[in-house]
Amino acid sequence: MKRWKKIALVMLGLILLSQVPFVYRRYKLGRLQATINTLNAERVPPSDDDPYVDHRGVIHVHTQLGGHSTGTFDELVAAAKSNGLSFVVMTEHPAKYANTAEMTLKGMHEGVLFINGSELNPAADDRLLVMPGTAPPEPATTQSTISGAKRDGKLVFIAYPEQLRSWDVTDYDGLEIYNLYTNTKKINYGLLVFDALWSYRSYPHLLFSTFYERPHDNLKRWDELIKTQDRKLVAIAGNDAHANVGLSFQHLTGEKILQFKFDPYERSFQVVRVHTLMERNQTVNTETVLSSLAQGHCFISFDIFGDAGGFRFTADNGIEKKIMGDEIKLSDGGVRLMVKTPVKSQVVFFRNGEVFHEEREVLNKELLVRERGVYRVEVYLDQLGEPLSNQSWIISNPIYVR
Repeated sequence: MKRWKKIALVMLGLILLSQVPFVYRRYKLGRLQATINTLNAERVPPSDDDPYVDHRGVIHVHTQLGGHSTGTFDELVAAAKSNGLSFVVMTEHPAKYANTAEMTLKGMHEGVLFINGSELNPAADDRLLVMPGTAPPEPATTQSTISGAKRDGKLVFIAYPEQLRSWDVTDYDGLEIYNLYTNTKKINYGLLVFDALWSYRSYPHLLFSTFYERPHDNLKRWDELIKTQDRKLVAIAGNDAHANVGLSFQHLTGEKILQFKFDPYERSFQVVRVHTLMERNQTVNTETVLSSLAQGHCFISFDIFGDAGGFRFTADNGIEKKIMGDEIKLSDGGVRLMVKTPVKSQVVFFRNGEVFHEEREVLNKELLVRERGVYRVEVYLDQLGEPLSNQSWIISNPIYVR
């Protein structure tokens, strides 16, 4: 055999050998999808006498109005509808000559509520999500922007808390403790190219599972802020959806010839959601959704790993019953914390940011506490296997035992 043929065969062998890990990863994604299908089939729905209804939605979404997104209104509405969302909170970037908060989607479209909001950058690396949206004040500091929004009756959440500089600010409602875009910065794009070659066609949404990480630092920061400021702070997750990663060929008029997106809205909306709890007699509208968020009557879930609808975290002191986000008085008999999960899960209880109880393979768990404190819950799915079994599936907002 000629030398060049031998070299070619060796090179071909090495190339094939280098693909073995990615073939195996595709196999694992197939098994993961099968596990997720099983979990969703085993879900226990909420009981008919549950006084609350779970409405799932997404927060922190951009369109082409913001300047660095290619997403259209039509794509956005179709994606929200296909995901079965109840609401979408838009957070458009401001524009120099237009009020994008007023121009974006709002109201009911195809059965989905759209709430117009803004993402403002008042100073340095500080980012704020304001709901409903507003034209950015000029000039402004982070504190004056927050104060102005609160005077107008708006909600204000700190976005990207890992880069915020103005930690002396007050009066904001909560933090975006998880941001999908921030998490994607952990992607090894060299590996992703080969993962995509083998897995994108069959499991495009599950490629997220290869880099998802629990937001350890932001959870710690959130717990510490609640403790040091001695007040309620609501946690939300942000999809930070832009639909702007991919390739596009078009005429100068803007007419698309060929377009391929890695992060379409439909896929981004599958990954992480915020579930709000509302009383059965409440209508889904801007006021009720924002009120649920303001009160912390909501939880974060990575629904890509299983539908978290039906999760409940409640408290009972023998006199009154409360849900996540509420305060409850510590009675002489203590406070009974109750967790319900839609599938058997590992439930981890936190008090003032520290783990104090864990339980595995449970659908329902009751725990009697006799100390004041800030109690919250995280839920994990051991069924997913490592490393995903070590990453949060559900993150609740706290119950404040006073």
